[in-house]
Amino acid sequence: MISKSTIDQVYETARLEEVIGDFVQLKKSGSNFKGLSPFSEERSPSFMVSPVKQIWKDFSSGKGGNVVAFLMEHEHFTYPEAIKYLAKKYNIEIEETEQSDEQKQQQDKRESLYLVSEFASKYFQNTLHNTDQGKSIGLSYFKERGFTLETIKRFDLGYSLDQWSAFTDEALKKGYNLEFLEETGLTIVKETKQFDRFKGRVMFPIQSMSGRVLGFGGRILTNDKKAAKYLNSPESELYHKSKVLYGIYHAKQTIAKEDNCYLVEGYTDVIQFNQTGIKNVVSSSGTALTSDQIRLINRLTKNITVLFDGDAAGMRASLRGIDLILEQGMNVKICTFPEGEDPDSFAKSNTLEELTLYLEQNAKDFIQFKASILYESAKNDPIKKAETVRDIVTSISKIPDRIKTEIYIQECARIMDISEEVLFSTLAQLNNKDQGNASNQPQTPKAFEVIKNQPTVKKVDVQYELERKIIEILLLYGNRKEDFEDLVLKENEQGQLELEPVIQEAKVFEKIYLDLQEDEMEFLNPMFKDIYFAIIEALNQEPEFKIESIINNIDPVLASEITSILMDDERYSLSDWQRNNIFPKTKTESVAQLVSETILTLRCFLIDQKVSQFQKETLQDKAMINREILEEVKDYSGLKMLLSRKLNRAL
Repeated sequence: MISKSTIDQVYETARLEEVIGDFVQLKKSGSNFKGLSPFSEERSPSFMVSPVKQIWKDFSSGKGGNVVAFLMEHEHFTYPEAIKYLAKKYNIEIEETEQSDEQKQQQDKRESLYLVSEFASKYFQNTLHNTDQGKSIGLSYFKERGFTLETIKRFDLGYSLDQWSAFTDEALKKGYNLEFLEETGLTIVKETKQFDRFKGRVMFPIQSMSGRVLGFGGRILTNDKKAAKYLNSPESELYHKSKVLYGIYHAKQTIAKEDNCYLVEGYTDVIQFNQTGIKNVVSSSGTALTSDQIRLINRLTKNITVLFDGDAAGMRASLRGIDLILEQGMNVKICTFPEGEDPDSFAKSNTLEELTLYLEQNAKDFIQFKASILYESAKNDPIKKAETVRDIVTSISKIPDRIKTEIYIQECARIMDISEEVLFSTLAQLNNKDQGNASNQPQTPKAFEVIKNQPTVKKVDVQYELERKIIEILLLYGNRKEDFEDLVLKENEQGQLELEPVIQEAKVFEKIYLDLQEDEMEFLNPMFKDIYFAIIEALNQEPEFKIESIINNIDPVLASEITSILMDDERYSLSDWQRNNIFPKTKTESVAQLVSETILTLRCFLIDQKVSQFQKETLQDKAMINREILEEVKDYSGLKMLLSRKLNRAL
């Protein structure tokens, strides 16, 4: 187990905005950062990160928490995995207490699969660099491709010996379970025999966005026509080929920085581009592009440049992926290379300056590219030209943004020499057809169409909102000292109750705790009740109370709720109005008033509840109507009137 001192050091050192910035493109928004949710499909950013409080909140999915919670949600890490990842990122040495055999056996299955994959990656690297066969076959191949030793090591490239079970034998000898070797696809088991899946291949580890090995791609180096040239790991709990992109770990930061992602087809295309100096490049690993892969890029940038080789047939087959990119609301450009060249060979034979210039000059908007490719074969055939136009309009129909759609229709009309009216008519037909095919889906209203809102009545749970507000006040201002105007009930000369103000200095949490105790008020919401006592205990014990400390040490469900409360406060904070000479009063300038009003409002609400209870009881049993109950109702009503006067509003 990881020692508490290591965990504490990780929390103190890790910067939430830096860690999340490795996975999500964040933009400054006041004192916070905003970005697109990495957990759901959205076009307006609702993912918020607070560097001050070191918490995040995703308003689209409802998830939130601290830096470890993000890694557990996003990367599906276990708690120890998340701590180890952060320790590695910030160069913190991990101290571990000794584990018993039973604890070792209880290690998560997923972690075991990761360990097997990590071992395999290191084994293949060692074989490449330190065995005669690895150096003479594997290393020679990579060097022939033009890869430097530095590049080979950066991408953890390796070699699997051309022997039936060399890797499997070594893994079993090291104590790795055959069940996990088979499940990761590294070993093939048939009855009593087992052998290596990747024997005699150069190895390309496929990593997650965080750098963990998910699977492998292996290229055979012999001319065996019966064997596949490239072989990937089979689907497993770790590896889903439709959800991963080769090179994303090495490319993520540059993609976010450059605000563009180059998409290629093969492993060597990625490596060669990276070596030349263009780092923001990923590959779909030879599989057809999927929506999940596009969403992975969408977390980092809205812009994709698809790079094709000069093979016209291959380009036509790949055009289908463009529509998928457009459907995600992304901007797509296409760049092709001269005939006989592919991204790998072109990058190898050109300098960084030459490659960059070529990409800038030859990257076309998707509509220009489609028109040039399809129009060339259809220019002398009216029927084919009509099909080409329809194909382009079909792609345009995938774009969710109406302004972009109209601009692209105008561009298509110009390039194809056809009227905009005809294209808009075709677009409408396609949209109507799609709506007909998805009649059970929610319909998108047309531009300027007036939709009559159906009246909805949502009952507000007053006590829930007030309890939530008390938690928020404790989190934000619990340790703050304020001058509070206490209200003391006294009888005047006429024997009537009056509230007499008395000024007292106290910490916010002490004031709230004493007021609730005095009135014997308890939280009805069990979650708020647990959070309330946890905060009160922390504020009593820690002179320098920090929100991060309570979030890091409380139950994850409660921590998520705390995050929601805090980030709701951030989400609806006032904009920078001072530039417009508007000077609103901030909450921090009136904390005492906020505390007093919240407690008073809760008191009034509870008085109403008590009076309603009396009324219900007397209606149920007429015999209960007596002077004593009526006097009690009268006293409560009088108290409420005094409180409402103090609040300066009718209640």
